[in-house]
Amino acid sequence: SIQRRLNRLWNSCHDHKLLALVDVEGFDPNKVTVSVTGGKVKVSAEHEEEHSTARGKEYNYRQFTKEISLPQGVDEDKVTYSL
Repeated sequence: SIQRRLNRLWNSCHDHKLLALVDVEGFDPNKVTVSVTGGKVKVSAEHEEEHSTARGKEYNYRQFTKEISLPQGVDEDKVTYSL
């Protein structure tokens, strides 16, 4: 379940200060970008699919963006992330 996955992630991060968990399931990890600027962490992802059907082609497109403000005093150069 999602809760079990979150608990495992949270427990694996017990030695570090965890700011946020962002669920990007369904997105290719190579299409997920994370940037840290202006006191914010920005997570973006996009996914495109093309399917051929009897009526022609169908396209699916999803985009995700989330910005999280860093707590005061956090050094942007020391922020890390993992997928």
